[in-house]
Amino acid sequence: MKKYILHPAQFKLDGGAMFGIIPKPLWSKNIIADELNRIPMSLRVVYLETAKRKILIDTGIGDYHGDKFNTQFAIEGSSSPLESILQNDLNINADEITDIIITHLHFDHVGGLGTGADGTTPIFKNATIHLHQQHWEYSKKATVRDKGSFHSHTFEPLLAYYQSHNQLHLLTEEGGIGVILEDNDEKIEYKVSFGHTPYMVHPIFDGFIYMADLVPMQHHIRIPWVMGYDIEPGITTEYKQKFYQYIIDNKLKMIFEHDQDVWGGPLGLNEKNQFILTEKMRSNKTTFQELDNS
Repeated sequence: MKKYILHPAQFKLDGGAMFGIIPKPLWSKNIIADELNRIPMSLRVVYLETAKRKILIDTGIGDYHGDKFNTQFAIEGSSSPLESILQNDLNINADEITDIIITHLHFDHVGGLGTGADGTTPIFKNATIHLHQQHWEYSKKATVRDKGSFHSHTFEPLLAYYQSHNQLHLLTEEGGIGVILEDNDEKIEYKVSFGHTPYMVHPIFDGFIYMADLVPMQHHIRIPWVMGYDIEPGITTEYKQKFYQYIIDNKLKMIFEHDQDVWGGPLGLNEKNQFILTEKMRSNKTTFQELDNS
């Protein structure tokens, strides 16, 4: 399996919202906010290639939101950001993508699925979309607190397109290990977490696990360091503990979706019995970076 992390764009979110109850004097030791209290964040996605499949995990934020939105979130990226990386760096055309795994339907994870003035024109027309069924159902009845993160006016027409073309695979595993897809001896499995949003999918492949928004950055490894965006922060802490034990037991490397400086690494315990990265795998700050298992 060939494995790459792609960096199609970056954006900023409020630092206080990203760290919840953790006071700014603590989190600001790790990451510096701008004059609007926003912190810089990656929109890191994964590209995998097996014998027969070309696979994306998440799609970033897209490029169709308009000047007001782009300014609010300080989005930095080219037009057609994900397509450009695939074509220019990996010589992959959008029509060659066979599978897209969506961890959850928040705008910064599914935004790159479409294009056009309203973002509803599918980019990856030949891909099968893998999405948790119950998360999709939740997005249709999200709470007042989090429905702003679901741009359903954009993704619902896209999902309708894929469903009408028999290119929508709905995942159903809730508590154990599910299988997203298999290609000969190569397999992509998944676990789901709760707390940030219900039924968030975490793909597991070839010694890696994609943390999505359960642990968005290295700074969130500590159990209590949970985002204010999470709809059930206490549940997030429980799932972090469950996932950490699984990650250590299976010797997996975590991949962070939103950390600009460190893309991931293996998990362990320090002398105080606190969870830490035993090795920080640093981003090379380019548009793509190949992963290996060393």
